Formats: sequence, structure tokens, C-alpha cells
Amino acid sequence: MGFPLVGETLQFFSPSTSSDVHPFVKDRMERYGPIFKTNLLGQPVIVSADSDLNHFVFLQEGQLFQSWYPDTFTEVLGRQNLSSLHDFMYKYLKNMVLSLFGPEGLKKMIPDVERMACQTLQRWSIQETVELRDATSSLIFDLTAKKLISCEPGNASQNLRDNFVAFIQGLISFPLNIPGTAYHKCLQGRKNTMKMLKKLLNERRAAMPGKNRVDFFDFVLEELDKEGTILTEAIALDLMFALLFASYETTSLALTMAVKFLSDHPLVLRKLKVRLANIAPLIFRKALREIEVKGYTIPAGWAVMVIPPAVHLNPAKYRDPLTFNPSRWEQGEINGASKNFMAFGGGMRFCIGADFAKLQMAVFLHCLVTKYRWEPIKGGNTVRTPGLQFPDGFHIRLKEKTRME
Repeated sequence: MGFPLVGETLQFFSPSTSSDVHPFVKDRMERYGPIFKTNLLGQPVIVSADSDLNHFVFLQEGQLFQSWYPDTFTEVLGRQNLSSLHDFMYKYLKNMVLSLFGPEGLKKMIPDVERMACQTLQRWSIQETVELRDATSSLIFDLTAKKLISCEPGNASQNLRDNFVAFIQGLISFPLNIPGTAYHKCLQGRKNTMKMLKKLLNERRAAMPGKNRVDFFDFVLEELDKEGTILTEAIALDLMFALLFASYETTSLALTMAVKFLSDHPLVLRKLKVRLANIAPLIFRKALREIEVKGYTIPAGWAVMVIPPAVHLNPAKYRDPLTFNPSRWEQGEINGASKNFMAFGGGMRFCIGADFAKLQMAVFLHCLVTKYRWEPIKGGNTVRTPGLQFPDGFHIRLKEKTRME
């Protein structure tokens, strides 16, 4: 359980450049097995790299377990963010989101997504080089901001994104709220972002009352104006923040890793069936009561940290798991969740933005591989903490294909 108070927090936050499961988890799996306990930020935590237990935890959402994250996470994501809400309120907000990102909404988005992807690739093609992680982040953020709040690419979008960058850089950092620390900058980034979102919401409310709904802001205002509504402005703003964050951070990471893998494996590029990296490397739940499972006792109130990468990189299930081999998925169903594949979580909290993320990635990759060729300039490193994974410094040179290619 580590040292008093801090537990094993310092080891947990240590970075790694390995493509394998983070050493914090892997070392303890070798010592204790796939289920072990630790102490993070003073909170006792059960860590699960066991596919059966992970599946059980997801299926028992709201019964034996509920979504939960440490106070330091909820402080930066918002006390009333989607992952901290339960029961009726969670289902209510989920349905709100699906009103925009459900099947019918996504069909209407395809032309806009394709247009923005093509315009972005065209701009990249006239640049000397492109740092892909930052470039894809800008693309995904601009697209999501347009669909959520009709924020067109430009100064307003850039200012909003700048605050998100400060927020994300300190998200997985030691929670020391002192000026100059990454965590302090993270909190300031969130504070500034929330101010901007509130200002935009008030401007929308004042400028265009009763207009037809065109984005998520309009839907929020419609709900806020209903008599007897359970939605508050604070919950709505936290939801907007969470949606921007989720899309910005995860989809751009997946696209960057996809292009990097395709650059390294030209034969796979011809088939274009991509196995993506683990974008959400940990998922938290909390035990609502004492639970006996697989010969272990999970005390009531203890956290459970599910580690999807340990399942996805399990050599007992996947041969040579660190090898980029998309053909391993040809016989399997990967659209949903299973015990051995949980890229979008599982259970009733299966990621509500999964189809939106897939749409953005599919359209972008289609436009990229059919209209452009590229070469990597600097390979970069994949840097991991147990909570984040990102390719560092991956540059490409992009050129439009000729008619003969």
C-alpha cells in the first residue's frame, strides 16, 4: 500500500516510453497477479487487470458498483460532470447527448466532417511538415466545437483550445495546487474554459431566442427554459466541458497513433483495418457494499481501477500483443464491448460518443489514404503514464496524390 498518506502515488504518475502495460501495473501483476490493491492519493484502490472482474464490474453498474473518480479528477472535470452523476440524472444527460450524436444526427454530420477533413488535409499539404498530434487535436477540437456550440475555426476557437491545452497538460499530474505546478495550470485552464463557455451560452440566450435548433447549445437552452426542468446551467456547462474534452483528447490520440502505425506498416495501409492504441487506459468505479468475487473481498467504499490495456495486451488472449497486426480482428466483433475488448468501456456507461469518434476517424482516414501520400519525418516516442498515452513529436510531410497514383 506504499507510504502513509501518499501511498504509491508517485510511482503511479511516473512516465514510461514502453508500448507495453505501464510498469506500475505490470510489475505488480508479476508480483501479486492480475488483481491487487494499492493506495493512490490516500484512497485505497483495487486494481484489476482481470478480464472477468472488469466485465463483472461494468455489468454491475448501479447495483454493486458505481462510477467514481478521485477528488482531484472531479475537481478538474467538474463536480457535476457526466462520470460523477448516477441513476436518472445520468440517463437524462445521456439521452440529451444522443439527441445530437445518435445515428440520425451522425448521418447529417457526414458532409461537414468530410469537408473539414479535406480542408485540413489540403492546408497540411502545403506546409513543410506537420506535427501530427497537435494538428489532429486542432482538427477534432474545431469539428466538435462547431457541432456543440457553432464555434467556427478562428480566434474564439483557438482561445478555447489554448485553455484546453493547459488543462490537459496537467490532468495527469501530482495534485499540488501551487502557482507554477502543472496541476495549478490545469485548474486555471478549466476555470478560463468554463468562463468562455458561460459567456457563449449567455450570448446565445440573449441574441437568438426561439430560433430553430442547430447545435447542442440550442438544445441545452431549450431544456433550461422548460418548466420544471431538472437541468441546471452548472450541470449543462460541465457537460459541455466534458464533451469537448473527451472528443479532443481521445479521438486525436487515436488518429495520431493510427497514422503512425500505418506509416510503419505499409502493407497494412493497403488493407486499412487499424488496431488502435489504448486511448482510455484506466476506468474507475467504487464498491457500494462489501463484495466477494473470485476469492477476493472488496471492502465497501473502496475504489476499483479497471485497466483495459492489461486485457488488450494479454499474451494469453492475443498472440504477440505488442505487434501491430490488425488482421487479428478479422474474425472478431469489435463494435461493442466484451470481456477481452473494452476500448469504449462497457455496461450501461459504454461510451456515448463512440460512434461520433468512429465517424470522425473513418472519414479522416478515408480522405487521407485516398487523396494523399505522406512520409514520417520524426518517429517520436510513445510516452505513457497509467492514465495517458501519447506519441511525442511525430512529424509527417504530406503531399496530394497525382491522378496516376
